[in-house]
Amino acid sequence: MNRRYSPSPLSLSRRPTRSVGIGPVGVGGANEVRVQSMLTSDTREAEACIEEAMQLVAAGCEIVRVTAQTKKIAENLEPIVAGIRACGSDVPVVADIHFKPDAAMEAVKWVEKVRVNPGNYADKKKFQVREYTDGEYAEELARLEEEFGPLVDEAKARRVAMRIGTNHGSLSDRIMNRFGDTPLGMVESALEFARIARTRDYHDFVFSMKASNPKVMIEAYRLLVARLAELGEDWNYPIHLGVTEAGDGEDGRIKSAIGIGSLLADGIGDTIRVSLTEDAVFEIPVARALVDQIAALRGKNATPIAALGWDEVPWDPFEYRRRASAKIEVQGVALGGEETVRVFTTRTKWNALAHKLDKLGDYQPEILVETSGVLALDPRDEAALAALRASESPRLITVADGLDLPVIPAFRLLAAKADPKHPILLKDTLFPATEEGRDFLETLLTASRNIGSLLCDGIGDAILVQGEEAPGQSLRLSYNILQAAGTRIFKTDYVACPSCGRTLFNLQSTTQKIREATGHLKGVRIAVMGCIVNGPGEMADADFGYVGGAPGKINLYVGREPVKFNIPEDEAVERLVDLIKEHDRWIDAPAAVAEV
Repeated sequence: MNRRYSPSPLSLSRRPTRSVGIGPVGVGGANEVRVQSMLTSDTREAEACIEEAMQLVAAGCEIVRVTAQTKKIAENLEPIVAGIRACGSDVPVVADIHFKPDAAMEAVKWVEKVRVNPGNYADKKKFQVREYTDGEYAEELARLEEEFGPLVDEAKARRVAMRIGTNHGSLSDRIMNRFGDTPLGMVESALEFARIARTRDYHDFVFSMKASNPKVMIEAYRLLVARLAELGEDWNYPIHLGVTEAGDGEDGRIKSAIGIGSLLADGIGDTIRVSLTEDAVFEIPVARALVDQIAALRGKNATPIAALGWDEVPWDPFEYRRRASAKIEVQGVALGGEETVRVFTTRTKWNALAHKLDKLGDYQPEILVETSGVLALDPRDEAALAALRASESPRLITVADGLDLPVIPAFRLLAAKADPKHPILLKDTLFPATEEGRDFLETLLTASRNIGSLLCDGIGDAILVQGEEAPGQSLRLSYNILQAAGTRIFKTDYVACPSCGRTLFNLQSTTQKIREATGHLKGVRIAVMGCIVNGPGEMADADFGYVGGAPGKINLYVGREPVKFNIPEDEAVERLVDLIKEHDRWIDAPAAVAEV
């Protein structure tokens, strides 16, 4: 596989694509990166959908998506779209389709775009293990074309766009058995559908590769873009970015910034949706901030910081592997090698927290940067790098403050030029904050994008958040970035999907109840899913799952396996706790720790 998913590991330039029209809104090409969201209202309630859509538009949403579970429900898209137009808005409406080709054929009559999931559009997932001969696989593809071809023809005739949106949690059995539960399987799943579209000379589509794990998501998008480049210049289709089931609060924003922000910084992405387990209107400011940050960064740093080819980097952008540094000891704390990624802080922040360190639980500052002996370098300084290479002993290194360099390319250049034995201290910014009161969302997104992206590259043995002056917030942000990147698990990990019209219970209140009951279970991963569209698949990495099975009824999972069915919703959280206890993963909650 060609490693060139971008011109260079240091490139900030946006990937060139064709423009695809979604009604009056262009995606890709010279258009700015578009921000979109999804209605949480029931599609059968037209007035509620219209009101919510207009709230999203007022907040800056440029494309609105609504679920259409069945043909009958899809019929209600007609009054929804008409109502939005009657309110004076031409915002494009997208129908979200899973499992039901007849729903897609109805939806395409009324909307500007249809989203199909290759994993379940024409396949019923049974988690069957079987070997496909080439002939049997060809038969499956012929059946796929028979199911999908009519929608392509209708979309082409009506000039309706399409998203071919792969989800890691819902790959077909055909893909799973030939390619596995992998980024490669995600890419091939989408390409199966794209080839059918192209044979019918239909090109008004975009791709997506969504996953709840940022590492998987980043690798899948990179692999897709590299594969499209191999296929030829006319495979230059736009890309929709999203981390599915990101969750809520800081955790959801951090995970989204790691996945979406790092890809935008690599030049990948033409439209984005931040999926939060909150009211949809709260997604828009986060998405807009991510887009605006990258636009400003790209405008400021239009010139590459150095020439670095893909054959010069020691990491594989399509497969996570941590950079092989040497283990050293700093202030009595081991870092580098196979040690966990450490959290640095400043003397000033340490002093501000010193009186309550014993009450901070796992949110502990571990090393003081001022006395750590870290060697700060300009990664473009060949003389300094040559002196470092002459050092027989490993040194903790970092990029020097005050350099007007984009953070991700600067640390990638350092990782490429320095001997891998030298552990690296990552920073969120090269210009430390000097006063409190900065917009914390901007700080959070910047830190998550910069540090999280590098961690997902396998770069980094310690981190230092400098962009947040408040001691407690900077410490909490440090640990939450490590958790979201899957680098250092110190608390319960939640995979929680955003609400939509398919959701069978109140996701926000239920997620909060589950957090209150289980938030002390360090290292346990719990999936909270509103329906079965992605539930069983996205729970592949989860220990336990809480999934809407029917209105008012919950199914509980251990891993991918459903073990408890049709539990009344008011009993389900307690039954989840019982299930965790049955599997010896329960501990009693410790005494409350101080707020940081």
